[in-house]
Amino acid sequence: MIRIVIAEDQALVLGALAALLSLESDIEIVARAPDGAAALAAVREHKPDILLSDIEMPTLSGLDVAEAIAQENLPTKVFIVTTFGRAGYLRRAMEAGVRGYLLKDASSEVLANAIRKVAGGARAIAPELAEAAWDAPANPLSDRERDVLRLADEGRSNKDIARALDLSPGTVRNYLSEASAKLGAASRIEAARIARDKGWL
Repeated sequence: MIRIVIAEDQALVLGALAALLSLESDIEIVARAPDGAAALAAVREHKPDILLSDIEMPTLSGLDVAEAIAQENLPTKVFIVTTFGRAGYLRRAMEAGVRGYLLKDASSEVLANAIRKVAGGARAIAPELAEAAWDAPANPLSDRERDVLRLADEGRSNKDIARALDLSPGTVRNYLSEASAKLGAASRIEAARIARDKGWL
């Protein structure tokens, strides 16, 4: 049996994925997670063969979870299923060791077969996305600049961001300024938009 944890913040999508995959005789859903932190906790607890995860979720993104799994040397392989075909996301996913990457408009048959490939040690990445990722520019943002921009994109003030990340407001301003300069943006809002559109947040 291929043991899977599913992480998805939209309850209807989570339920649909679990229901469809449960119909496969060789796949077992061992846990469901509504956000990134719960997904990582479930992976640590159940040590599934595969984490099937969305990218954009509360607490931690699917890519954050993939990076944590790699850093902790957990045996679970990460498979991303998302609505976002942004090359920057796929590039970061590949750097984090993600083994599978499909868009949510793939059929259940394609998804199940791709999961089997990944469980068997191969990669399963939508070919049209893989081609785009090779041509995509590398993410110029540091991890800290990305953290600050992500919170700025949520509409938080410099003081709020400083409190959340345990930084001084001046340091937050510096990170935002550096990120804006790297992206050629005139403001923090524009910088966050550019970074999100490219899949760098």
